[in-house]
Amino acid sequence: MWNLPNCLTMLRIAMIPVFIVVYYLPWEWHYLASAAIFGLAALTDWVDGYFARKLNMVTPFGAFLDPVADKLIVTAALVLLLEVHATPWFALPAIVIIGREIVISALREWMSELGAGQSVAVSTLGKVKTWVQMVAIIVLLLAKPEQQWLNLLGFVAIYVAAGLTLWSMVYYIRQALPQLRAENGK
Repeated sequence: MWNLPNCLTMLRIAMIPVFIVVYYLPWEWHYLASAAIFGLAALTDWVDGYFARKLNMVTPFGAFLDPVADKLIVTAALVLLLEVHATPWFALPAIVIIGREIVISALREWMSELGAGQSVAVSTLGKVKTWVQMVAIIVLLLAKPEQQWLNLLGFVAIYVAAGLTLWSMVYYIRQALPQLRAENGK
């Protein structure tokens, strides 16, 4: 359970309170520091996955915890950013992203109970979605309110992330439909 990939995942979770505290520090550089902490946490997502596969250290605990860690840090960041970007234009993609995570988590749990958990296993689309979200959040964390071009870039990126989020949700639901229909037909 305590192999390198799982320790990196636990580190990512442990970074969340540090990220939140730094985000609220009354120092001018808190934008850069919180973006750097979030970026480091995002990097551990890639590194732990790489080592888990490369060193054959994939564990059921890691398979469970890794997506949870991603959802926790992304949700924390979106909630913090919603305070700064308190508009329907930011709330919409934030709700889409957080809502999708809840729906897919519930779907995975349900499919596991049916013995068909592999039908909603993480796909390449899901990984791309996660990385686009991470980059969008980093850009938005870096952007000071007066940096309109950086805020605009962040908003475009978060909308791309929300679009990929919806696309991946539809993909996972479509993957699960045969098992769901079979279960309802019993």
